[in-house]
Amino acid sequence: MTAPLLALTGGTGFVGQAVLEEAARCGMQVRALARRPMPDMPGVDWVQGDLDDRAALARLMRDAEAVLHVAGVVNTPDPEEFTRANVTGTLTMLEAALAAGVPRFIFVSSLSAREPDLSAYGASKARAEHIVKASGLDWTIVRPPAIYGPRDKEMFELFRAAKYGVVPVPAGGRASIVHVEDLARLLLALLPGGEEVTSQTFEPDDGIPEGWAHDDLARAIGAAMGRRAKVVQLSERLMRWGASLDGTFRGAKAKLTQDRVGYMTHPDWVVSAEARVPASIWEPAIDTRSGLASTAEWYRREEWL
Repeated sequence: MTAPLLALTGGTGFVGQAVLEEAARCGMQVRALARRPMPDMPGVDWVQGDLDDRAALARLMRDAEAVLHVAGVVNTPDPEEFTRANVTGTLTMLEAALAAGVPRFIFVSSLSAREPDLSAYGASKARAEHIVKASGLDWTIVRPPAIYGPRDKEMFELFRAAKYGVVPVPAGGRASIVHVEDLARLLLALLPGGEEVTSQTFEPDDGIPEGWAHDDLARAIGAAMGRRAKVVQLSERLMRWGASLDGTFRGAKAKLTQDRVGYMTHPDWVVSAEARVPASIWEPAIDTRSGLASTAEWYRREEWL
């Protein structure tokens, strides 16, 4: 029997690469979109193009049984880029899926969509969610919290800070997190659809019911780096000052932007109990402290630190 074909966007990114690795372990066939030529990978048919290339999207969708839309912009100094990539890009993907007759659509959103007034990023994901829900397709939306694991360039900043014995975090507040490999397993588990997942929005995490206090997570990252890190809690004012400095020195490559400060200083990024994935479909498998330690080891091995 031929394995079902998955059409994937974002396959060259942090989450997408984990999805491809998990798909290979499961023996799945994937057709993946990429802007540049990619090396051969077992079970993967690369389609060169982007979300603006309708011909490439038509090739991506051909004979696919489901779409997994991961691609998007998570950080940019230009708010309009969020709209172009996350809203318009999702719309073109839905149009391509409808034109090709692909019935199933899984959209990777963000927990920030729950509070769209806090950031342009969250607002763009919330708008994209509305478009997905109105598409008429068999859809499922996944809102990950903070994602960590090998290849991650976002939480990496905290690991690098911990190397020097100091971890800065927003003052107060709690947040959920999830390992990228657990997230990849979830996304593939949702592909068949069904009564429990169709037309549902899920918020996965590491299984910690109340999430992590920011200072506790900072200390856990320090421990993963073999350091008893000093936790520095930053007020919103200090974080906005830091964002200005980051923008001055790193420009478009700044990790801390004013838009990010908007949602990072929100006190509650814990996933909702009512939005949990049914245990019959998926449960997290990676203990967070072990996952943080293995992530730190990956950074060392790849000489990121």
